[in-house]
Amino acid sequence: MVRGSNKDRIKALLKSIETGDPGPIDVVNEEKYIQHNPQTHEGSEGLADLFERLSRTSPRVNVVRAFEDGDFVFAHTEYDFATRRIGFEVFRFEDGYAVEHWDNIQPRLGPNKSGHTMVDGPTQSEDHQLTEQNRSLVRSFLQNILIQRKLNELEVYIDNENFTEHNPNLSDDLFDLRQVLDKGHHSYGHSIYEKVHLILAEGNFVLTGSEGLYCGVHSAFYDLFRIAHGKIVEHWDTIEKIAPRSEWKNENGKF
Repeated sequence: MVRGSNKDRIKALLKSIETGDPGPIDVVNEEKYIQHNPQTHEGSEGLADLFERLSRTSPRVNVVRAFEDGDFVFAHTEYDFATRRIGFEVFRFEDGYAVEHWDNIQPRLGPNKSGHTMVDGPTQSEDHQLTEQNRSLVRSFLQNILIQRKLNELEVYIDNENFTEHNPNLSDDLFDLRQVLDKGHHSYGHSIYEKVHLILAEGNFVLTGSEGLYCGVHSAFYDLFRIAHGKIVEHWDTIEKIAPRSEWKNENGKF
């Protein structure tokens, strides 16, 4: 087993996709493991088979940034398999082993109109004493802006003068975000947030996992925010269609 922090062990686990090496997969407790990727079989044996198969395609895996929140590790990753993809990976630990996993992955697009890719930007967390304050800020932003759509309060949460947007279809100009959230606008996929399932934080980085509709399709939204001086100053995300239940390879659900 790879030694070190849970964060280091998850980095080694994800990197083993390149080699098919089953060693780092020992971090997973197969007897308790709960898999929330609907396309992956339950348990670490399923992961070993998946990683070994993927390794034969000469994949590349880069863990861009990784954080810890109590028993959780969350990572922002880029994958180069047959296609290039960007993902968020979340693992829950219990007694030193990973026992639960969630993810959200989409094709890599961009750079966007402001020149930002889906993964560039700061990678190290700061202001750890403000973790709970930043978590609360993002929770309020999701509820008031993304779910209730109180768009007149947008600049209460976002620093318009210093905002960096990494969504490949948007820009640093908050006008784009307003258009996406406007129920009557459809030029870029109409996003409807209905329920927040996950809010994880380390210092000035906060990750959320939400459920809703994208262009009318049942989808999962994972959003990573960077906070500075009490406002959101940077945003990354992935959007993934939630497969119909008939296609699931486990019964745990996306969330």
